[in-house]
Amino acid sequence: MGKPGTRRIDREISKTTRKPEAVRKGEMWPLTSAERRAVIGALAGGSYRVLRGKSTGREENRLDSVAGSAETRLTAELTALHMERQRIVREAAAIRAAKKSQG
Repeated sequence: MGKPGTRRIDREISKTTRKPEAVRKGEMWPLTSAERRAVIGALAGGSYRVLRGKSTGREENRLDSVAGSAETRLTAELTALHMERQRIVREAAAIRAAKKSQG
């Protein structure tokens, strides 16, 4: 038996690795639709308050909390993908060891 089939999961890991950095930079593409709506709502509310000459503290906090939760979610996704890859490699090693022991 050859190497374990991890090519597909490796591709997903490389895609997911870029997402938390994109969230830190303020990019919208890695966000879910609910997170995008929250960001757009906070931006709209903050711009309205700026227009009225009021403080934007609450909206800034909302933006920070959405970014933090998105980053946490993406980190958990990345951890799950790494664990899945490790499981695939471990299973392949067990199969290989069983074949060797059979002769």
